Amino acid sequence: METTMNQRSFSIKLWPPSQSTRLMLVERMTKNLSTPSIFSKKYGVLSAEEAKENAKQIEDSAFAAANEHYEREPDGDGSSAVQLYAKESSKHMLEILKRGPQTMEKVDSPCVTVFDISGGKRAFIEAEEAEELLRPLADKGNSYSRICFSNRSFGRGAARVAEPILVSLKDQLTEVDLSDFIAGRPEEEAIEVMNIFSSALEGCVLKFLDLSNNALGEKGVRAFEALLKSQSSLEELYLMNDGISEEAAGAVRELIPSTEKLKVLHFHNNMTGDEGAIAISEVVKRSPALEDFRCSSTRVGSEGGIALTEALKTCTSLKKLDIRDNMFGVEAGVALSQALSSHVGLVEAYLSYLNLEDEGAIALANAFKECTPSLEVLEMAGNEITAEAAPALASCIASKHLLKKLNLSENELKDEGAIRIGKALGGLKQLKEVDMSTNSIRRAGARLLAQSVIEKPDFKLLNIDGNFISDEGIDEVTEMFKKSPDMLGPFDENDPEGEDGDDEESNEEADDEDELGSKLKNLEVNQED
Repeated sequence: METTMNQRSFSIKLWPPSQSTRLMLVERMTKNLSTPSIFSKKYGVLSAEEAKENAKQIEDSAFAAANEHYEREPDGDGSSAVQLYAKESSKHMLEILKRGPQTMEKVDSPCVTVFDISGGKRAFIEAEEAEELLRPLADKGNSYSRICFSNRSFGRGAARVAEPILVSLKDQLTEVDLSDFIAGRPEEEAIEVMNIFSSALEGCVLKFLDLSNNALGEKGVRAFEALLKSQSSLEELYLMNDGISEEAAGAVRELIPSTEKLKVLHFHNNMTGDEGAIAISEVVKRSPALEDFRCSSTRVGSEGGIALTEALKTCTSLKKLDIRDNMFGVEAGVALSQALSSHVGLVEAYLSYLNLEDEGAIALANAFKECTPSLEVLEMAGNEITAEAAPALASCIASKHLLKKLNLSENELKDEGAIRIGKALGGLKQLKEVDMSTNSIRRAGARLLAQSVIEKPDFKLLNIDGNFISDEGIDEVTEMFKKSPDMLGPFDENDPEGEDGDDEESNEEADDEDELGSKLKNLEVNQED
């Protein structure tokens, strides 16, 4: 861990609103409910106490409704949730004004279970602000079971304020998000803050724990020892972008005693290396219920890759696998194909930038063809795959009738491979996105790919940029998509004069490309029932 945690770039979130924004809305509604208006002349004016109580209930109800809406569409920017929040607040406030003053009566509202202060810009929190922000958590009888302190940097004083509040919530918390909550703090203070939170939360029966983006390192992992050792029911664990080295990975293995119920393990963007991957593989091996495993961008080579793939053999419930951007190599790729041979429920496979080459790609394609009937996403970009592997890939792809997204970009498939892949796409009715960019594809391959997807009812995007398509070829493809131009990606990186190292092919004229297309026109994909 560095002496000072680096400030990272942030994006402003529209949802959820910050706690201060929510309190401000309560104050504004309290004023509106207790101030003389055209409604008060007819129905009477509410007392300040009654107005405040009703305002709190209105805001709770509106927030719960909007948050439920947001969780149903997490890929949105939150703008629709904000609109619903305002609409619900206004509607309930109008109902209260028309009802007039009376004996306190609660507004029907869902039970509020989520406490989230992550909205807005990243900010430092000290003791005084923490007391104000965390006050709702201290209210007796609250129903909060999920807390998110992400995007706020807790200092020593703020942590001390949070400590007794968290202790009081031990019996009701099930989900805790402490991602990015010590940014910019000196190492000594950051470690102390993590120790405070760890001790306060020790013994919680958590299903969800996110400690990502905290530059933990081994010291940080061990600062959470009390919390981690007390967990036996975790279903989701996130340790992304945490500076997890070989030693830190060993600490993770040591400090999490039980992962039998673990369904999601995300370990993205760490500096784990082979030895660290071997440690993490032991955690994976004792997680038979694992459904979603992410270990991308973790500097894992062949030895660590083989260890991880061996561990995955026990995870037969796996639905999503993301191990992109590692240095597995051919041997680990072949081992992975063998490990996945019984994973019939796999839905998403992200295997880009693993140095698979043809041998690894062919082994995986053959394994997927036989064992993954539900596959919807297949990514194998940047693996030095040539046309030699195209028959196996095409046969596999043609058998995946539920496939929605295919990414084979940044390989060396050329026209021969592209045409085989294009033929395989013909019968896939649910296909939405294909990325064959940067594959030395020319006119014939581009035309065949376009013909393969243009009539699909739900298709969204074909990306064939970064290739060697002639101007005439681009005109042909663009003409095919004239009724739906948004379905065709840009050609900003296309090089019509491009050379791929093969003198004969790089000098082909359009007639030669047409001849290749003609030879492969009736190409059939070998697909077994």
